[in-house]
Amino acid sequence: METIRVRNPRSGQFDYEFPVPEPDDLARRVGELRAAQQGWTAESVERRVATLRRWQEQLLAHRIEIVDALTIDTGRHLLAQAEFGGTLAAIDRWCNQAPGLIHEDEGRSQAQPSITWRSQLVPYAMVGVISPWNFPLTLSLIDATPALLAGCAVLVKPSEVTPRFVEPLKRSIAAVPELAAVFDLVPGDGRTGAALVGLVDVVCFTGSVRTGRIVARAAAENFIPAFLELGGKDPVIVTESADLELATDVVLRASVLATGQACQSLERVYVQDTIHDRFVQLLTEKAEGVPINHPDLHRGVVGPLIFDRQADVIAEQIDDALKRGARVLCGGLVEIHGGGGRWVRPTVVVDVDHTMKLMTDETFGPVMPVMKFHTVDEAVALANESIYGLSAAVIAGTLEEAESIGRRIDAGAVSLNDGSLTGVMHEAEKNSFKCSGLGGSRMGPAGLTRFFRKKALIRQTGRPATIGLFDEANASRS
Repeated sequence: METIRVRNPRSGQFDYEFPVPEPDDLARRVGELRAAQQGWTAESVERRVATLRRWQEQLLAHRIEIVDALTIDTGRHLLAQAEFGGTLAAIDRWCNQAPGLIHEDEGRSQAQPSITWRSQLVPYAMVGVISPWNFPLTLSLIDATPALLAGCAVLVKPSEVTPRFVEPLKRSIAAVPELAAVFDLVPGDGRTGAALVGLVDVVCFTGSVRTGRIVARAAAENFIPAFLELGGKDPVIVTESADLELATDVVLRASVLATGQACQSLERVYVQDTIHDRFVQLLTEKAEGVPINHPDLHRGVVGPLIFDRQADVIAEQIDDALKRGARVLCGGLVEIHGGGGRWVRPTVVVDVDHTMKLMTDETFGPVMPVMKFHTVDEAVALANESIYGLSAAVIAGTLEEAESIGRRIDAGAVSLNDGSLTGVMHEAEKNSFKCSGLGGSRMGPAGLTRFFRKKALIRQTGRPATIGLFDEANASRS
C-alpha cells in the first residue's frame, strides 16, 4: 500500500506517514456511510443534537491528544488550542440553532386558492468535504457539523500536509457509535479528493482557486452542487481620519496572525497619502517587535510556514516587487530554524503597485504591502481591481464613514474599523465575489439549510380541472 510521508513544519523533517486509501476502500466506506444515513435522517433533529452533544463530551475527553497533534501539524500551540475551543463553540452554536432552522413551511396559492402547498426538506444523503492545511481541525468540521445536523452523512478528506490530528479525532467519533456510523475522516492526497467527488451528492471544498476550478469541473460532470471557499487577496483601506494606533494594530494583527496563513488575512494595505508616512513608520516599528515562536514553541507570535512551498511563493513575490522598485522596511527573508523549519517575520513593503505579484497574487504569509492613495474613489477602485472578492476591511474615523466605503467594495464580507472579523463572527451570511468562491454561504442560517433540497408537496383541496375546460369553444371571441 502506498504511503505519504509528512513534513514537520518546525523541524523540516519527515517524521510521520499514513497510507493512501485504495479507491475501492474509499468507495466501500462511502457506501457504508450512505446506507447508515437513512436511519440518521429518520431521527428527529433533537436526537441528532443530543448525539453531537455527546460527541462534544468525547472531544473534551480527547482534548490533549487532539491539541498536541494539531500543534505538531501546524507548528503553533496557542492557535491549536484556539482551534479546539472554536470547534466546541461551533458545535454548540449549531446545536442551539438547528431546531429552529429545520422546519417545513406551508402556504396557499394566490392564483388558485383551492391549491395549498407544504414543503419537505430532503437532506443530501452523502456530503464530501475536502479541507486545507492552514486550520486543519476548524476547516475539516466547519461544513461537516451543520451537514450532520441536517441529517446528512459526511466524509472528510483532510489535507495530506496536516494529517496527524485525524487519528485522535477519529477516536472521539468512534466513542459515539451513532455518529461514527455516518461520519468519518479519510486522509489522502489529490487523488483521494478527486475520487471522493465522484462518490458523493454534494462537495464542500476549501482551498486555492486553481484546485477549486478542478473540483467545480468534476462536480459539474457528476451533476452535484459544489460549495467552494477559495483564495483571497483581502484589501484594507485606511482613511486620513483613522486613528493610527488602532489602524496599525489592526493591520498588523489581521495580516500576521497565524503567520498570514488564513483566508481572511489582510494582504493589501491602501493608506491615504496624507497619513501614509506616519502609518508606515508606526506599522514598521510595531512589526519589528513581533517575535517568532522559535526556539521555544511556547514563546513568540509568528509560527513556521506550515506548507514549505509557501516560503518559495513569498520569496518569489518579494523578489518580483523589489525588481520593480519596491522597498522592504522590515522582514522579507525566509529564515531556516530547527534544522529545516521555515519562518518569515512580519514584513512591511512600500512603493508597491499593481504591476507586482505581491499586490495581485495570493501571498498567504505575514507580508504587508502598503500603497498610498489620494482619494477614496481611487482606493475603492484599487481594492476592487482584483480577481478575488473574499473579504476586506475599512478603517476610518467613524463607523459611518467606514461603512459608506465598505458598501462599495466587491467582497463577501467587510470588517469595519477592524480586520478579519469573519474569523470570529459566523452569524451573518456572506457570498464570495469573483474567483473567491461559489455556492451557498457557510455562515449564518444558510450554513445549515444549504444541505437540504426543498421539495414542494402541492395539494388540491377542491375539484381538479377537467380537460373540457380547455376546449377551444370556451375561448373568448372578443
